[in-house]
Amino acid sequence: MGELTIHEVEMALRQSWALDTCDPIDVPNWSQDRPSRGQCAATALVVRDLLGGQLLEAEVHFKGGERQGFHYWNRLVGIDVDLTGDQFTEDEIVQPPCIVEGPPTVSWIVDAQYQRLRDRVYLALDVPLPAKP
Repeated sequence: MGELTIHEVEMALRQSWALDTCDPIDVPNWSQDRPSRGQCAATALVVRDLLGGQLLEAEVHFKGGERQGFHYWNRLVGIDVDLTGDQFTEDEIVQPPCIVEGPPTVSWIVDAQYQRLRDRVYLALDVPLPAKP
């Protein structure tokens, strides 16, 4: 296997997003017209698995200041890569990020979605799945 590019990973991710890889909180707002909606956490974890780098997390607020939720993306060699930033409406504002160190230490609501997305992306890229511990 050669070295993967961000473009190859992005194409595999975009082809793999579906309702069953969406964060359950965002399922009512997911559509084929906005397939990145609710995909940020699972997507950022898959990108980190394949390309390394850091995981970024930020709160998302509505224009009125009320918290909408959280957003995740990646920092690769000092460059922020946000493959799901287009999921937000003009009324949703992503706040400044913080770095999430290490893998998540608690079970996330998106664990099943992450595993589905990871398996599809690895298959699309012809990358062997990591061995289970």
